[in-house]
Amino acid sequence: MSQALSAEAPAIDRRAIPPAARESQWVAADGHTLRRIDWPGDEAHPRGSILFLPGRGDNYEKYLESLEQWHRAGWRVTAADWRGQAGSGRLGSDDVTGHIEDFGIWIEDLAELWQDWKASTPGPHVLGAHSMGGHVVMRALVEKKVDPDAVFLSAPMLGMAGPPLPLSILHSVAMMMTKVGDPKRQAWKWSEKPGELPIGRKTLLTHDPVRYEDEQWWRDHRPELVMGPASWRWVERAYASWKVLESAGALESVHTPVLILSTSADKLVSHAANVRAAERLPNGKLVEFGDETAHEILREVDEVRDKAMQAIADFLDEHAPADNA
Repeated sequence: MSQALSAEAPAIDRRAIPPAARESQWVAADGHTLRRIDWPGDEAHPRGSILFLPGRGDNYEKYLESLEQWHRAGWRVTAADWRGQAGSGRLGSDDVTGHIEDFGIWIEDLAELWQDWKASTPGPHVLGAHSMGGHVVMRALVEKKVDPDAVFLSAPMLGMAGPPLPLSILHSVAMMMTKVGDPKRQAWKWSEKPGELPIGRKTLLTHDPVRYEDEQWWRDHRPELVMGPASWRWVERAYASWKVLESAGALESVHTPVLILSTSADKLVSHAANVRAAERLPNGKLVEFGDETAHEILREVDEVRDKAMQAIADFLDEHAPADNA
């Protein structure tokens, strides 16, 4: 099924909630609310359902274009913000630092949301995620907390880019930083002007200036979306969670078909870790990009983005065909 938009289809407005979509709150077992957005599917001939999770510091507004495109292709679509960021509250000491005490909190949120969502949507059921979201999804797969028919991951954080040091040393340094000061303090410098995206950040994310500016537009119109650096606890827990994925037999135990979109030009996540993961997964597939794309593959220039969206469509047609096909 081609993911190219037909000439007759209305253009997707990336700076507006699509008419068919509905925003709401989902309440976890402990009472914490997560913000979500849902598109209905074709009730007569359902294609299936996609649950999509964004990355660290992200919000689902950044992916409205892709979400709407999947909806137009017939999917029933849901996206949600992770606990502690965007419209799902905060867990740190201020309104902008991304903090978590342990990635297991997010895994449990995903497991609970997955069960509720799966019970109320038509199959096949697909999980999609970007960056940190991809890491949490992979952990949930390893721990058998979710059971999707297929998974696609955009630039997943299956490892982090950074100093070329052994993971054990990187984790030890991060552990020390949580003990020599407040573990909730920011782990790196942010913009001098609160709410403004840092200079140079664009080059890390996308070559498309307008799609990049969409993020600031949403931050201006929905200030609750603003988020800056992660806390040192987040960094330390990220390394600890990376160790889980690197452990012998972890990825090898995941038999779900998994598509990984990754770029060798990524400066935020480890492309090498993504390549290794695709090789270790029994049903893993890698679509590799180079200098033509930065980290946010689904928010790149049309030529790159169209290739990524088509790869996802082809993968789902093969591994999550419509139940009524």
